[in-house]
Amino acid sequence: MVTLTSPIDVLYAKLGDKVKENASLAPYTSARIGGPADVLVTAESADELASITKLLKKEHLNFTMLGGGSNVLVSDKGVRGVVVLNRAKGVRFHNGDQPSVTAESGVTFSNLANRCAAKGFAGLEWAATVPGTVGGAVYGNAGAFGGDMAGNLLWAELLTENGREKFSAEQMVYGYRTSILKRGELDAIVLSAELSLKNSTKEEATVKIEQFSAHRKATQPPGASMGSMFKNPNGDYAGRLIEAAGLKGTRMGNAQISPLHGNFFINHENTKAEDIHALIQLVQETVKEKLGVELELEIELIGEW
Repeated sequence: MVTLTSPIDVLYAKLGDKVKENASLAPYTSARIGGPADVLVTAESADELASITKLLKKEHLNFTMLGGGSNVLVSDKGVRGVVVLNRAKGVRFHNGDQPSVTAESGVTFSNLANRCAAKGFAGLEWAATVPGTVGGAVYGNAGAFGGDMAGNLLWAELLTENGREKFSAEQMVYGYRTSILKRGELDAIVLSAELSLKNSTKEEATVKIEQFSAHRKATQPPGASMGSMFKNPNGDYAGRLIEAAGLKGTRMGNAQISPLHGNFFINHENTKAEDIHALIQLVQETVKEKLGVELELEIELIGEW
């Protein structure tokens, strides 16, 4: 007698307690917002991330990748299919005249920047206030204070349909907050990345991080948010445009456009994703109507909308 098993049964058989059904995604996002994933699978190393991804593709299961959850808004209805929670956190430092660090894609980027500074390496100080993971930074060309991933990336190890491949910064075809991956021109998963560093001292690197952190605290709101909501248009700032449109401080439900910085939306506890989404639409419509500028989202919408 042949026993037919569902794809979920296959996941349980292969991955055991790494699989959870009907799991709330809110705890895994920086905004603490979002409904449940049908299935949540946790990967704890780059190798595991690669094997899980291959298994999901073999079983023809749709999946969504979630790292630090800082640049995403998860729908209240949740996410159908499988969500892979990336907790691959391996880090290796390479000393020498041209030092570097190899980090798996689930490493928290700000923590990595601070670890580099503590070891006397400069070059990633700009990343100390960047939320999210290394994988998300590679995917979206994260940047701050004049630095960005394009300027530091030596190579990113991607899982493509051809297997594990290394892509240079040039091959990632980076633009402002975008890449070949974010534009959907290549279907691949970020497994790890090697980033260039500079020999310095702990004191010098730490002072620079403290300066950047102080500036960030003075200009951006604390609390649960998704980071910058919209991309800055050429030659202007989304926050300035939102303020000029008279929208700073606007509130819907428990969601609010920050009174401190117009490009940040705040979750005042138990906020619904639909309230954030309504604010997004209000901003885009009002800024276009009043100022003639179409604001493009920097965050990504995940799940059923």
